[in-house]
Amino acid sequence: MSEYNTDQLMTSYQRTRDYSLQLFTHLAAEDVNLQAAEFVSPPKWHLAHTTWFFETFILKAFVSGYKALRSEYEYLFNSYYNAVGDLYSRPHRGLLTRPLTEEVIRYREYVDSHIRDLLSVTGNAIHSEVIKRIQLGIQHEQQHQELFLTDIKYSFFQNPTFPVFSNKSDVHSEELTPLNWHKFEGGLAKIGVSESDETFSFDNESPSHQVFLSPFLLANRLVTNGEFMEFVLDDGYKRPEFWLSDGWKVVQDNQWQQPLYWVRRAGELQEYTLYGMQPWHPNNPVSHLSAFEADAFACWAKARLPTEFEWEFAVKQNKISDQMVSSFHPQPANGDEKNLGLSQIYDTCWQWTSSAYRPYPGFRACEGAIGEYNGKFMCNQWVLRGGSCATSAGHARATYRNFFYPQDRWQFTGLRLARDLIEQ
Repeated sequence: MSEYNTDQLMTSYQRTRDYSLQLFTHLAAEDVNLQAAEFVSPPKWHLAHTTWFFETFILKAFVSGYKALRSEYEYLFNSYYNAVGDLYSRPHRGLLTRPLTEEVIRYREYVDSHIRDLLSVTGNAIHSEVIKRIQLGIQHEQQHQELFLTDIKYSFFQNPTFPVFSNKSDVHSEELTPLNWHKFEGGLAKIGVSESDETFSFDNESPSHQVFLSPFLLANRLVTNGEFMEFVLDDGYKRPEFWLSDGWKVVQDNQWQQPLYWVRRAGELQEYTLYGMQPWHPNNPVSHLSAFEADAFACWAKARLPTEFEWEFAVKQNKISDQMVSSFHPQPANGDEKNLGLSQIYDTCWQWTSSAYRPYPGFRACEGAIGEYNGKFMCNQWVLRGGSCATSAGHARATYRNFFYPQDRWQFTGLRLARDLIEQ
């Protein structure tokens, strides 16, 4: 890699690290260890863990004589890498009032200074694997920036005062783009990332391979609050014929009656956001749905969820690029009826697909602990495609495979409908 590209990498690294700290400034001291459920993590832990990643997989692996700032951090801030060593209990991360926030910041500065020193080596002296791992670390931290936002939103929601994360409220309802269907002929489709592709990708996006797609239709935009409300008012949460068996059990066990952040207060329907409690808008995209809810709505609407392969095939043909929006809440599709492309691809909600999260043909996880990044989770989860309003700029791409359990709904997750063409 050239010196110029190494400079670019350092710029990207520093920008990513700075943005994490920028998000952290929205919090009060009392918020930094907040953990409302075992599936979310405290904000301070996110800051420390992303630093641990750079230290563990780059500095300890490639810098001769590197000395860790504190040895216990290897245990405290390991997430799920069993090959590295023991893990501190995930449900108890909120109990880590120590190390103090200032000590975690010092830890970040310490690791950052060593990364800068490493990247100061010019020309081809830096091992290509170091470059790859720094790129991976940047992408990893961007994932945690989104988790930072979704985790604190869930934790704040448990507080009956409904705290405000950001005071810049731009949750509004614009003119609604009519829902229409785009036809795709299908056929043999190339899916995934090729070896010749020089842009970053995670290992689960490879190898590139072909799949055969029957002709299908895909909605131009995501399903809205108002459209999902029709499902709610039609007793959608009370009618088992729309639900997968496991989904129906989850609904019954948790007494779900509507999406996660819809709240009725004093007879008025509102929606909790990172801007605090806001009026419920019918034109805003419905978000924070589990895969079970998305699938049930699609069944009710006489449609279905797209497969991840249909989604990727369609998006690669899309002629209109989404612009990442500066918002912490999903925004409506614009009201341009002449928009012939797909909208809300990367900047609104992650979109559930009907595809199980499984390896592509020929997939091989990397050797060592770094191979635990994606491969060991290829069981019992569903694939989501796209990106969300909380996704960091430059992180999303057409081949990106996000994945969560089908009952999860604390992420910015929504749906885009699909249909088989033969049904029309």
